[in-house]
Amino acid sequence: MTILQSIILGVTQGLTELLPISSSAHLYLIPWLFEWTKSAEFTTAFEGFDVALHAGTLLAIVIFFFKDWIKLIIGGYKQVIKKEKSFEGKMFWYLVIATIPGGAIGFLLDHFLEDALKNALIIGIALIVMGIILYIVDKKAKSDTEYKEMSLKQTFLIGLSQALAFIPGVSRSGITMTTGRALGIKRESVAKYSFLLSTPIVAGATLYKLKDFVISVPFFIGIFTSFIVRNICYKIPIRILKKRKF
Repeated sequence: MTILQSIILGVTQGLTELLPISSSAHLYLIPWLFEWTKSAEFTTAFEGFDVALHAGTLLAIVIFFFKDWIKLIIGGYKQVIKKEKSFEGKMFWYLVIATIPGGAIGFLLDHFLEDALKNALIIGIALIVMGIILYIVDKKAKSDTEYKEMSLKQTFLIGLSQALAFIPGVSRSGITMTTGRALGIKRESVAKYSFLLSTPIVAGATLYKLKDFVISVPFFIGIFTSFIVRNICYKIPIRILKKRKF
């Protein structure tokens, strides 16, 4: 893998991670379009690289939501140890409960079906179908639930839905935001919850794929690029959702 290829993929990850359009699908389609996958050297270096790029954007998300996560962790601790109830404590455990089933099912399905589904036609169809579903659901859904009003049922179903992201072309944030909108949660609120929910899932995937990483200069440049692009543009989705529809 060349440095230019890693930069292109890093920029692709940083931009597509912002929106519900499946960054993993685009990370597959870019090498396919440019025929990079015909190179055995590229294919070997790319193994696990897409997950590493997610780690770059994950770091940017953690920085952006750092204060939120501190409050959530402290609140979760106090709720269990000191029996002090708070919104942060409740939401922390909602996130934990929502992560477990979606993460476990997604891991199993990804493990057995990932290679079979890595096909440009399948990815293209999935991108189109998910775009249509998100459009219809977002247009017709009610917007009556704020972030702080989300229930256990709503957060659990959103977490469970992310298991479908094992299908290349089905965006993890796209499917969680679609589910959230179908449950009547406001756009900005479900976007924030979706970004928070992505933290443990991406962190777990990164740790699991560590053994597949091919460490090199392009490897680190790609991660750094995805981090910088995501960090620069992190406010774009929230600003868009305040004034526009999905």
